[in-house]
Amino acid sequence: MTKPIVALVGRPNVGKSTLFNRLVGARLAVVDETPGTTRDRLQAPAEWAGRTFTLVDTGGIEIAIGGGHAPLSTGSEPFIAQIRGQAEIAIAEADAIVLVVDVTTGLTAADEQVAELLRRRDQRAGRPPTPVIIAANKADNVARDQDAYEFYALGLGEVIPVSAVHGAGTGDLLDAIVRALPPEEEAEAEDDAVKIAIVGRPNVGKSSLVNRLLGEERLIVSSVAGTTRDAIDARLRAGDQEVVLIDTAGIRRRGKVGTGLEKYSVLRALKAVGRADVALLLLDAEEGVTAQDAHIAGFVLDEMKSVVVIVNKWDLVKQSGTPDNPPPTMAEYGARVREQLRFLDFVPVLFISAKTGKGVEHVLSTALDVADNRVKRIPTGELNRVIRDAVLRHPPAAHAGRALRIYYATQADVDPPTFLLFVNDPRLMHFTYERYLENVLRETYSFLGTPLRLSARRRKRDME
Repeated sequence: MTKPIVALVGRPNVGKSTLFNRLVGARLAVVDETPGTTRDRLQAPAEWAGRTFTLVDTGGIEIAIGGGHAPLSTGSEPFIAQIRGQAEIAIAEADAIVLVVDVTTGLTAADEQVAELLRRRDQRAGRPPTPVIIAANKADNVARDQDAYEFYALGLGEVIPVSAVHGAGTGDLLDAIVRALPPEEEAEAEDDAVKIAIVGRPNVGKSSLVNRLLGEERLIVSSVAGTTRDAIDARLRAGDQEVVLIDTAGIRRRGKVGTGLEKYSVLRALKAVGRADVALLLLDAEEGVTAQDAHIAGFVLDEMKSVVVIVNKWDLVKQSGTPDNPPPTMAEYGARVREQLRFLDFVPVLFISAKTGKGVEHVLSTALDVADNRVKRIPTGELNRVIRDAVLRHPPAAHAGRALRIYYATQADVDPPTFLLFVNDPRLMHFTYERYLENVLRETYSFLGTPLRLSARRRKRDME
Protein backbone atom coordinates (compact mmCIF):
# COMPACT_ATOMS: atom_id res chain seq x y z
CA MET A 1 0.00 0.00 0.00
CA THR A 2 1.39 3.37 -1.02
CA LYS A 3 2.15 5.82 1.75
CA PRO A 4 0.97 9.39 1.07
CA ILE A 5 3.62 12.08 0.60
CA VAL A 6 3.71 15.34 2.54
CA ALA A 7 6.10 18.02 1.24
CA LEU A 8 7.58 20.84 3.32
CA VAL A 9 8.14 23.91 1.14
CA GLY A 10 8.96 27.57 1.69
CA ARG A 11 11.59 30.23 1.24
CA PRO A 12 15.05 29.80 2.82
CA ASN A 13 15.75 30.14 6.54
CA VAL A 14 12.21 29.63 7.78
CA GLY A 15 13.16 26.44 9.66
CA LYS A 16 11.96 23.69 7.31
CA SER A 17 14.76 21.29 8.17
CA THR A 18 14.33 21.82 11.91
CA LEU A 19 10.60 21.22 11.55
CA PHE A 20 11.32 18.12 9.45
CA ASN A 21 13.49 16.70 12.24
CA ARG A 22 10.86 17.51 14.84
CA LEU A 23 8.01 15.87 12.92
CA VAL A 24 9.85 12.64 12.13
CA GLY A 25 11.15 12.46 15.68
CA ALA A 26 14.85 12.32 14.88
CA ARG A 27 17.76 14.62 14.19
CA LEU A 28 18.46 13.88 10.54
CA ALA A 29 21.09 15.65 8.44
CA VAL A 30 18.73 17.11 5.85
CA VAL A 31 20.94 20.02 4.83
CA ASP A 32 24.44 18.60 4.54
CA GLU A 33 24.40 15.09 3.19
CA THR A 34 27.13 12.56 3.94
CA PRO A 35 28.30 10.65 0.85
CA GLY A 36 28.08 6.89 1.19
CA THR A 37 25.19 6.76 3.63
CA THR A 38 22.43 4.30 2.84
CA ARG A 39 19.94 7.05 2.06
CA ASP A 40 19.69 10.79 1.67
CA ARG A 41 18.05 12.59 4.55
CA LEU A 42 15.59 14.05 2.06
CA GLN A 43 12.59 12.02 3.15
CA ALA A 44 11.66 9.96 6.18
CA PRO A 45 8.64 7.99 7.37
CA ALA A 46 6.38 9.69 9.90
CA GLU A 47 3.38 8.44 11.88
CA TRP A 48 0.62 10.22 13.72
CA ALA A 49 -2.81 9.14 14.95
CA GLY A 50 -2.46 5.77 13.25
CA ARG A 51 -1.59 7.20 9.80
CA THR A 52 1.82 6.76 8.25
CA PHE A 53 3.18 9.02 5.54
CA THR A 54 6.44 10.05 3.93
CA LEU A 55 7.63 13.51 4.92
CA VAL A 56 9.81 15.30 2.34
CA ASP A 57 12.10 18.23 3.06
CA THR A 58 12.84 20.56 0.13
CA GLY A 59 15.44 23.24 -0.41
CA GLY A 60 14.51 26.86 0.18
CA ILE A 61 12.79 28.48 -2.80
CA GLU A 62 14.41 31.77 -3.78
CA ILE A 63 12.46 33.70 -6.39
CA ALA A 64 13.60 36.89 -8.12
CA ILE A 65 10.96 39.51 -7.36
CA GLY A 66 10.82 42.93 -8.97
CA GLY A 67 10.88 46.20 -7.09
CA GLY A 68 13.89 45.30 -4.97
CA HIS A 69 12.09 42.71 -2.84
CA ALA A 70 13.60 39.40 -1.70
CA PRO A 71 17.13 39.68 -3.09
CA LEU A 72 18.65 36.39 -4.08
CA SER A 73 21.40 34.98 -1.93
CA THR A 74 24.96 35.30 -3.18
CA GLY A 75 25.79 32.81 -5.89
CA SER A 76 22.23 31.52 -6.33
CA GLU A 77 21.32 33.57 -9.41
CA PRO A 78 22.39 30.94 -11.98
CA PHE A 79 20.24 28.29 -10.28
CA ILE A 80 16.83 29.99 -9.93
CA ALA A 81 15.14 27.49 -12.24
CA GLN A 82 16.80 24.50 -10.60
CA ILE A 83 15.97 25.65 -7.08
CA ARG A 84 12.35 26.13 -8.06
CA GLY A 85 12.46 22.73 -9.75
CA GLN A 86 13.45 21.06 -6.49
CA ALA A 87 10.24 22.13 -4.84
CA GLU A 88 8.10 21.60 -7.93
CA ILE A 89 9.14 17.94 -8.11
CA ALA A 90 8.20 17.41 -4.47
CA ILE A 91 4.98 19.39 -4.88
CA ALA A 92 4.02 17.40 -7.97
CA GLU A 93 4.18 14.14 -6.02
CA ALA A 94 2.67 15.43 -2.78
CA ASP A 95 -0.71 14.47 -1.38
CA ALA A 96 -0.51 17.36 1.08
CA ILE A 97 1.79 20.39 1.34
CA VAL A 98 3.06 22.23 4.40
CA LEU A 99 4.12 25.79 3.56
CA VAL A 100 6.58 26.88 6.26
CA VAL A 101 6.76 30.62 7.02
CA ASP A 102 8.51 32.71 9.67
CA VAL A 103 6.39 34.74 12.11
CA THR A 104 9.41 36.81 13.19
CA THR A 105 9.71 38.39 9.74
CA GLY A 106 6.00 38.42 8.94
CA LEU A 107 4.44 37.94 5.54
CA THR A 108 6.99 38.68 2.81
CA ALA A 109 6.81 39.09 -0.94
CA ALA A 110 8.79 35.83 -1.21
CA ASP A 111 6.11 33.99 0.79
CA GLU A 112 3.48 35.37 -1.58
CA GLN A 113 5.46 34.19 -4.59
CA VAL A 114 5.81 30.68 -3.16
CA ALA A 115 2.06 30.65 -2.48
CA GLU A 116 1.41 31.71 -6.06
CA LEU A 117 3.67 28.89 -7.25
CA LEU A 118 1.46 26.43 -5.37
CA ARG A 119 -1.74 27.89 -6.81
CA ARG A 120 -0.49 27.92 -10.41
CA ARG A 121 0.69 24.35 -10.18
CA ASP A 122 -2.81 22.99 -9.51
CA GLN A 123 -4.40 25.28 -12.08
CA ARG A 124 -2.00 24.08 -14.78
CA ALA A 125 -2.67 20.46 -13.87
CA GLY A 126 -6.42 21.05 -14.12
CA ARG A 127 -7.20 19.14 -10.95
CA PRO A 128 -8.54 19.90 -7.49
CA PRO A 129 -6.01 21.81 -5.40
CA THR A 130 -3.62 19.85 -3.22
CA PRO A 131 -4.36 20.58 0.46
CA VAL A 132 -2.00 23.20 1.87
CA ILE A 133 -1.34 23.81 5.58
CA ILE A 134 0.64 26.87 6.65
CA ALA A 135 3.08 26.20 9.47
CA ALA A 136 3.89 29.59 11.01
CA ASN A 137 7.24 28.73 12.54
CA LYS A 138 9.22 30.41 15.35
CA ALA A 139 6.02 31.16 17.27
CA ASP A 140 7.77 30.86 20.62
CA ASN A 141 5.38 32.97 22.72
CA VAL A 142 1.77 34.19 22.86
CA ALA A 143 2.49 37.41 20.96
CA ARG A 144 4.05 35.50 18.09
CA ASP A 145 1.10 33.10 18.09
CA GLN A 146 -1.10 36.10 17.31
CA ASP A 147 1.29 37.26 14.59
CA ALA A 148 0.82 33.92 12.84
CA TYR A 149 -2.70 34.73 11.70
CA GLU A 150 -1.35 37.35 9.29
CA PHE A 151 -0.58 34.45 6.96
CA TYR A 152 -4.27 33.75 6.35
CA ALA A 153 -3.88 36.57 3.82
CA LEU A 154 -2.16 34.04 1.53
CA GLY A 155 -5.55 32.39 1.04
CA LEU A 156 -4.14 28.87 0.96
CA GLY A 157 -5.42 27.06 4.02
CA GLU A 158 -5.26 26.60 7.77
CA VAL A 159 -2.50 28.43 9.66
CA ILE A 160 -0.90 26.56 12.58
CA PRO A 161 1.53 28.46 14.87
CA VAL A 162 4.47 26.19 15.70
CA SER A 163 7.93 26.28 17.19
CA ALA A 164 10.10 23.69 15.49
CA VAL A 165 12.87 24.28 18.03
CA HIS A 166 10.71 23.79 21.13
CA GLY A 167 8.01 21.54 19.67
CA ALA A 168 5.09 23.84 20.50
CA GLY A 169 2.14 23.39 18.15
CA THR A 170 3.61 20.44 16.28
CA GLY A 171 0.87 18.12 17.54
CA ASP A 172 -1.76 20.48 16.10
CA LEU A 173 0.20 20.57 12.85
CA LEU A 174 0.33 16.78 12.64
CA ASP A 175 -3.41 16.62 13.34
CA ALA A 176 -3.98 19.00 10.42
CA ILE A 177 -1.70 16.96 8.15
CA VAL A 178 -3.57 13.73 8.93
CA ARG A 179 -6.90 15.45 8.23
CA ALA A 180 -5.57 16.61 4.86
CA LEU A 181 -4.36 13.18 3.72
CA PRO A 182 -6.44 11.24 1.22
CA PRO A 183 -8.46 8.31 2.57
CA GLU A 184 -6.46 5.17 3.22
CA GLU A 185 -6.32 2.89 0.22
CA GLU A 186 -7.97 -0.48 0.40
CA ALA A 187 -5.79 -3.45 -0.44
CA GLU A 188 -6.31 -4.77 -3.95
CA ALA A 189 -7.11 -8.29 -2.79
CA GLU A 190 -8.50 -9.28 -6.18
CA ASP A 191 -5.19 -8.62 -7.96
CA ASP A 192 -2.87 -11.62 -7.64
CA ALA A 193 -0.19 -10.13 -9.89
CA VAL A 194 3.32 -9.77 -8.50
CA LYS A 195 4.28 -6.10 -8.77
CA ILE A 196 7.92 -5.46 -9.68
CA ALA A 197 9.35 -1.92 -9.70
CA ILE A 198 12.50 -1.23 -11.69
CA VAL A 199 14.54 1.52 -10.05
CA GLY A 200 17.92 3.10 -10.58
CA ARG A 201 19.81 6.09 -11.81
CA PRO A 202 19.32 7.17 -15.43
CA ASN A 203 21.50 5.55 -18.04
CA VAL A 204 21.89 2.29 -16.14
CA GLY A 205 19.69 0.55 -18.72
CA LYS A 206 16.37 0.53 -16.94
CA SER A 207 14.22 1.13 -20.01
CA SER A 208 16.30 -1.33 -22.03
CA LEU A 209 15.65 -4.01 -19.42
CA VAL A 210 11.90 -3.32 -19.45
CA ASN A 211 11.80 -3.51 -23.23
CA ARG A 212 13.86 -6.70 -23.23
CA LEU A 213 11.56 -8.35 -20.67
CA LEU A 214 8.43 -7.38 -22.53
CA GLY A 215 9.88 -8.37 -25.88
CA GLU A 216 10.89 -11.82 -24.67
CA GLU A 217 7.57 -12.56 -23.01
CA ARG A 218 5.47 -11.24 -25.94
CA LEU A 219 2.37 -11.70 -23.77
CA ILE A 220 1.57 -8.13 -22.78
CA VAL A 221 -2.03 -7.81 -21.67
CA SER A 222 -2.06 -4.03 -21.37
CA SER A 223 0.21 -1.04 -21.03
CA VAL A 224 -1.46 1.77 -19.15
CA ALA A 225 -0.38 4.74 -17.10
CA GLY A 226 0.06 3.82 -13.46
CA THR A 227 -1.15 5.76 -10.48
CA THR A 228 2.36 7.16 -10.04
CA ARG A 229 3.35 9.99 -12.36
CA ASP A 230 6.25 9.06 -14.61
CA ALA A 231 5.67 5.37 -13.92
CA ILE A 232 4.17 3.02 -16.47
CA ASP A 233 2.58 -0.31 -15.59
CA ALA A 234 3.03 -3.14 -18.08
CA ARG A 235 1.31 -6.48 -17.52
CA LEU A 236 2.75 -9.75 -18.73
CA ARG A 237 2.60 -13.41 -17.85
CA ALA A 238 5.61 -15.43 -16.73
CA GLY A 239 4.53 -19.07 -16.77
CA ASP A 240 1.31 -19.21 -14.78
CA GLN A 241 2.07 -16.03 -12.81
CA GLU A 242 0.82 -12.60 -13.85
CA VAL A 243 3.39 -9.83 -13.37
CA VAL A 244 3.08 -6.05 -13.34
CA LEU A 245 6.28 -4.23 -14.27
CA ILE A 246 6.40 -0.71 -12.86
CA ASP A 247 8.88 1.28 -14.92
CA THR A 248 9.83 4.28 -12.80
CA ALA A 249 11.53 7.51 -13.75
CA GLY A 250 15.31 7.36 -13.46
CA ILE A 251 16.91 8.50 -10.23
CA ARG A 252 19.77 10.71 -11.30
CA ARG A 253 23.22 11.07 -9.79
CA ARG A 254 23.70 13.83 -7.27
CA GLY A 255 26.23 16.52 -8.03
CA LYS A 256 25.23 17.12 -11.66
CA VAL A 257 23.56 20.40 -10.70
CA GLY A 258 25.20 22.62 -8.11
CA THR A 259 22.02 23.20 -6.15
CA GLY A 260 21.42 19.49 -5.67
CA LEU A 261 18.37 19.36 -7.95
CA GLU A 262 19.03 15.80 -9.03
CA LYS A 263 18.62 14.31 -5.57
CA TYR A 264 14.95 15.29 -5.64
CA SER A 265 14.23 13.11 -8.67
CA VAL A 266 14.05 10.13 -6.31
CA LEU A 267 10.56 11.36 -5.44
CA ARG A 268 9.38 10.32 -8.88
CA ALA A 269 9.83 6.69 -7.83
CA LEU A 270 8.44 6.97 -4.28
CA LYS A 271 4.88 5.95 -4.98
CA ALA A 272 5.88 3.34 -7.54
CA VAL A 273 8.10 1.53 -5.04
CA GLY A 274 5.33 1.82 -2.47
CA ARG A 275 3.04 -0.18 -4.77
CA ALA A 276 5.63 -2.87 -5.51
CA ASP A 277 6.34 -6.24 -3.93
CA VAL A 278 9.86 -6.51 -5.33
CA ALA A 279 12.27 -3.81 -6.51
CA LEU A 280 14.90 -4.51 -9.14
CA LEU A 281 17.81 -2.20 -8.33
CA LEU A 282 19.87 -1.65 -11.47
CA LEU A 283 23.57 -0.82 -11.21
CA ASP A 284 25.94 0.26 -13.97
CA ALA A 285 28.71 -2.36 -14.08
CA GLU A 286 31.21 0.15 -15.49
CA GLU A 287 30.58 2.70 -12.75
CA GLY A 288 30.19 0.33 -9.81
CA VAL A 289 28.18 1.12 -6.70
CA THR A 290 27.73 4.85 -6.15
CA ALA A 291 26.49 6.77 -3.14
CA GLN A 292 23.22 7.35 -4.99
CA ASP A 293 22.80 3.61 -5.55
CA ALA A 294 23.20 3.12 -1.79
CA HIS A 295 20.64 5.86 -1.21
CA ILE A 296 18.11 4.17 -3.48
CA ALA A 297 18.71 0.80 -1.83
CA GLY A 298 18.24 2.35 1.60
CA PHE A 299 14.97 3.91 0.53
CA VAL A 300 13.65 0.58 -0.81
CA LEU A 301 14.51 -1.09 2.51
CA ASP A 302 12.86 1.74 4.43
CA GLU A 303 9.71 0.72 2.58
CA MET A 304 10.37 -2.94 3.58
CA LYS A 305 10.32 -4.07 -0.04
CA SER A 306 12.13 -7.12 -1.36
CA VAL A 307 15.14 -6.52 -3.60
CA VAL A 308 17.08 -8.05 -6.46
CA VAL A 309 20.31 -6.27 -7.43
CA ILE A 310 20.87 -6.26 -11.20
CA VAL A 311 24.37 -5.45 -12.46
CA ASN A 312 23.77 -4.25 -16.02
CA LYS A 313 26.27 -3.67 -18.86
CA TRP A 314 28.31 -6.64 -17.65
CA ASP A 315 29.39 -7.28 -21.25
CA LEU A 316 31.23 -3.94 -21.31
CA VAL A 317 33.18 -4.85 -18.17
CA LYS A 318 34.21 -8.20 -19.65
CA GLN A 319 35.43 -6.44 -22.80
CA SER A 320 37.44 -3.85 -20.88
CA GLY A 321 40.11 -6.17 -19.48
CA THR A 322 43.66 -6.70 -20.72
CA PRO A 323 46.06 -9.62 -20.25
CA ASP A 324 47.91 -7.59 -17.60
CA ASN A 325 44.72 -6.31 -15.99
CA PRO A 326 41.97 -8.91 -16.48
CA PRO A 327 38.35 -7.92 -15.71
CA PRO A 328 36.86 -9.08 -12.40
CA THR A 329 34.96 -12.33 -12.24
CA MET A 330 31.29 -12.35 -11.29
CA ALA A 331 32.26 -13.69 -7.86
CA GLU A 332 34.80 -10.90 -7.32
CA TYR A 333 32.47 -8.17 -8.54
CA GLY A 334 29.55 -9.59 -6.56
CA ALA A 335 31.65 -9.60 -3.38
CA ARG A 336 32.49 -5.96 -4.03
CA VAL A 337 28.82 -5.08 -4.46
CA ARG A 338 27.89 -6.86 -1.22
CA GLU A 339 30.68 -5.07 0.62
CA GLN A 340 29.49 -1.67 -0.57
CA LEU A 341 25.82 -2.54 -0.02
CA ARG A 342 26.43 -4.57 3.12
CA PHE A 343 22.91 -3.93 4.41
CA LEU A 344 21.72 -5.93 1.36
CA ASP A 345 23.70 -9.06 2.12
CA PHE A 346 20.55 -11.21 1.84
CA VAL A 347 19.64 -10.25 -1.74
CA PRO A 348 20.52 -12.03 -4.99
CA VAL A 349 22.90 -10.28 -7.40
CA LEU A 350 22.42 -10.94 -11.13
CA PHE A 351 24.74 -9.97 -13.99
CA ILE A 352 23.11 -9.07 -17.29
CA SER A 353 23.38 -7.11 -20.49
CA ALA A 354 20.00 -5.58 -21.25
CA LYS A 355 21.35 -4.51 -24.63
CA THR A 356 22.31 -8.00 -25.81
CA GLY A 357 19.85 -9.94 -23.65
CA LYS A 358 22.59 -11.96 -21.93
CA GLY A 359 21.41 -13.12 -18.50
CA VAL A 360 18.03 -11.39 -18.75
CA GLU A 361 16.24 -14.75 -18.81
CA HIS A 362 17.01 -15.12 -15.07
CA VAL A 363 15.57 -11.77 -13.98
CA LEU A 364 11.86 -12.57 -13.78
CA SER A 365 12.34 -16.07 -12.36
CA THR A 366 14.59 -14.67 -9.60
CA ALA A 367 12.16 -11.83 -8.84
CA LEU A 368 9.28 -14.31 -8.57
CA ASP A 369 11.37 -16.55 -6.30
CA VAL A 370 11.99 -13.53 -4.07
CA ALA A 371 8.28 -12.69 -4.14
CA ASP A 372 7.48 -16.26 -2.98
CA ASN A 373 9.91 -15.85 -0.08
CA ARG A 374 8.12 -12.64 0.84
CA VAL A 375 4.92 -14.54 1.65
CA LYS A 376 6.56 -17.61 3.20
CA ARG A 377 4.96 -18.70 6.49
CA ILE A 378 6.75 -20.87 9.08
CA PRO A 379 4.67 -23.19 11.33
CA THR A 380 4.81 -22.06 14.95
CA GLY A 381 6.18 -25.33 16.35
CA GLU A 382 8.94 -25.48 13.75
CA LEU A 383 9.81 -21.83 14.31
CA ASN A 384 10.15 -22.33 18.05
CA ARG A 385 12.46 -25.31 17.56
CA VAL A 386 14.73 -23.20 15.36
CA ILE A 387 14.78 -20.30 17.83
CA ARG A 388 15.34 -22.61 20.80
CA ASP A 389 18.30 -24.30 19.08
CA ALA A 390 19.74 -20.91 18.16
CA VAL A 391 19.57 -19.76 21.79
CA LEU A 392 21.23 -22.97 23.01
CA ARG A 393 24.09 -22.53 20.51
CA HIS A 394 24.59 -18.88 21.36
CA PRO A 395 22.86 -17.68 24.56
CA PRO A 396 22.24 -13.92 24.86
CA ALA A 397 24.73 -11.98 26.96
CA ALA A 398 23.64 -10.63 30.33
CA HIS A 399 23.21 -6.88 30.80
CA ALA A 400 23.46 -5.37 34.29
CA GLY A 401 23.18 -8.86 35.74
CA ARG A 402 20.03 -9.73 33.76
CA ALA A 403 19.84 -12.04 30.76
CA LEU A 404 17.27 -12.06 27.97
CA ARG A 405 14.91 -15.03 28.06
CA ILE A 406 12.93 -15.94 24.94
CA TYR A 407 9.82 -17.91 25.89
CA TYR A 408 8.30 -18.53 22.48
CA ALA A 409 8.02 -17.08 18.98
CA THR A 410 5.32 -16.78 16.36
CA GLN A 411 5.08 -15.44 12.84
CA ALA A 412 2.57 -12.63 12.99
CA ASP A 413 2.41 -11.72 9.32
CA VAL A 414 3.84 -12.06 5.81
CA ASP A 415 4.59 -9.48 3.12
CA PRO A 416 7.10 -8.89 4.68
CA PRO A 417 7.62 -11.82 7.09
CA THR A 418 7.09 -10.53 10.63
CA PHE A 419 8.06 -12.43 13.77
CA LEU A 420 7.11 -11.76 17.38
CA LEU A 421 9.46 -12.96 20.12
CA PHE A 422 7.87 -13.07 23.58
CA VAL A 423 10.53 -12.35 26.19
CA ASN A 424 11.02 -11.42 29.81
CA ASP A 425 12.13 -7.85 29.02
CA PRO A 426 12.28 -6.39 25.47
CA ARG A 427 14.94 -3.90 26.60
CA LEU A 428 17.37 -6.81 26.95
CA MET A 429 17.12 -7.62 23.24
CA HIS A 430 20.34 -6.09 21.86
CA PHE A 431 20.30 -5.31 18.14
CA THR A 432 23.29 -7.62 17.58
CA TYR A 433 21.38 -10.56 19.06
CA GLU A 434 18.33 -9.69 17.00
CA ARG A 435 20.57 -9.72 13.92
CA TYR A 436 21.94 -13.11 14.98
CA LEU A 437 18.41 -14.54 15.19
CA GLU A 438 17.57 -13.02 11.80
CA ASN A 439 20.63 -14.69 10.29
CA VAL A 440 19.57 -18.02 11.78
CA LEU A 441 16.13 -17.67 10.19
CA ARG A 442 17.74 -16.87 6.84
CA GLU A 443 20.13 -19.83 7.09
CA THR A 444 17.18 -22.11 7.79
CA TYR A 445 14.48 -20.71 5.51
CA SER A 446 16.38 -18.48 3.07
CA PHE A 447 13.91 -15.56 2.80
CA LEU A 448 15.88 -14.67 -0.31
CA GLY A 449 15.94 -10.95 -1.06
CA THR A 450 13.32 -10.17 1.58
CA PRO A 451 13.64 -7.96 4.67
CA LEU A 452 12.42 -9.43 7.95
CA ARG A 453 10.74 -7.75 10.88
CA LEU A 454 11.60 -9.06 14.36
CA SER A 455 9.85 -7.57 17.35
CA ALA A 456 10.42 -8.44 21.01
CA ARG A 457 7.33 -8.32 23.23
CA ARG A 458 6.98 -8.80 26.95
CA ARG A 459 5.15 -12.03 27.83
CA LYS A 460 1.70 -11.22 29.18
CA ARG A 461 2.20 -12.92 32.57
CA ASP A 462 5.38 -10.84 33.08
CA MET A 463 3.32 -7.66 32.68
CA GLU A 464 1.06 -8.51 35.60
